[in-house]
Amino acid sequence: MKHVKLSDDIYYLGVNDRRTHLFENAWPLPNGVAYNSYLIVDEKTALVDTVEYGHMEDFLQRLEDILGERQLDYLVINHMEPDHSGAIRQITNLYPDIQIVGNKKTFPILEGFYGISQNLYEVSEGDMLDLGKHKLNFYMAPMVHWPETMVTYESTTKTLFSADAFGSFGTLDGGIFDDELNLNFFEDELRRYYSNIVGKYGNQTQKALAKIADLDIKLIAATHGPIWRCHIDWIIEKYQKWSLYEAEEDGVVIVFGSMYGNTEKMADHIARTLSEQGIKDIRIYDASKTHASYIISDIWKYNGLIIGSAAYNGGAFPAVTSLLDKLKNMYVKNRHFGIFGSSSWGGGGHRTIQKWAEEAKLEPLGPKAEARCAPNDDDFALCDEVAIEVANAIKNPK
Repeated sequence: MKHVKLSDDIYYLGVNDRRTHLFENAWPLPNGVAYNSYLIVDEKTALVDTVEYGHMEDFLQRLEDILGERQLDYLVINHMEPDHSGAIRQITNLYPDIQIVGNKKTFPILEGFYGISQNLYEVSEGDMLDLGKHKLNFYMAPMVHWPETMVTYESTTKTLFSADAFGSFGTLDGGIFDDELNLNFFEDELRRYYSNIVGKYGNQTQKALAKIADLDIKLIAATHGPIWRCHIDWIIEKYQKWSLYEAEEDGVVIVFGSMYGNTEKMADHIARTLSEQGIKDIRIYDASKTHASYIISDIWKYNGLIIGSAAYNGGAFPAVTSLLDKLKNMYVKNRHFGIFGSSSWGGGGHRTIQKWAEEAKLEPLGPKAEARCAPNDDDFALCDEVAIEVANAIKNPK
């Protein structure tokens, strides 16, 4: 791969992963993912993060090509997750005198994963590391999305090495910088990455955003996805909104779990009523068919959410229960919410969703729309009421 520069002395050393099916063995990667690392060549040399273990051969070759006979003086670890720290042991073998830069929460994890406990250079909030022309300043960003996470600001080029913040799913297919890429594609992958990986940590993300608010940032170099140089305000605004759990657009996500189609009929009826009420963006998902990753992303996008389930062994349908568990872990809020379902002979689906909503502090709109078995006209009328109240809440925000 051609050497890509962020500036005269800063190199991009990322790799594309088109083989892994599940990120963190949990989230689908139909479009792959990039692992980004960066090298600063100055009076002193510094590598910022590494890459995933299975993709380090090309990464190490390019690193050696650029450095030539020079030594690598520092390795800055912004984030210890193995998709970014996978080459650390090989780096220390190649450059045994390297100083590993991290904070006090970095080093126990470093030793735990790789058995490394020597040549450690500890930094704290606001500390500066002088490389010559380039100065590195460090800001702690705990739980965005691991406890040791920090970001590194290079003040000469005004580059923020942001770890996983502002990252995205999707490989970098030729274009590396945001202005070289079609952001229509990456917008969905950015949201899916944030909502799936960082989404739980909105409060911590807000604190991190406040720390960097006064920095003059000309480049954002994340560990996944594009390098931002033209749409910096745009991506920061996205993170502001997402971390406050604010929806991007008016619209409704309808999720259902149905064994024999009766709950699905209710979902379709609700969708039609929403449409008649003027709601144009409506997404219906069968929780058994669509991976939760994509459902969660759209829940972050739209301000309406209606969940329905058939009863199953006294509870909700398993695929719905699984989604609710994931959403519970992500603290979803600020949504216009509704519930529907079918009880069959025992009930439990509607009740399970209601309990989840109480814990999530989401107030259901409309009546209890729960059919006994197959929905009849009265049940559909209750579905109408749920849809109308959700639509009214969207059209008439308080």
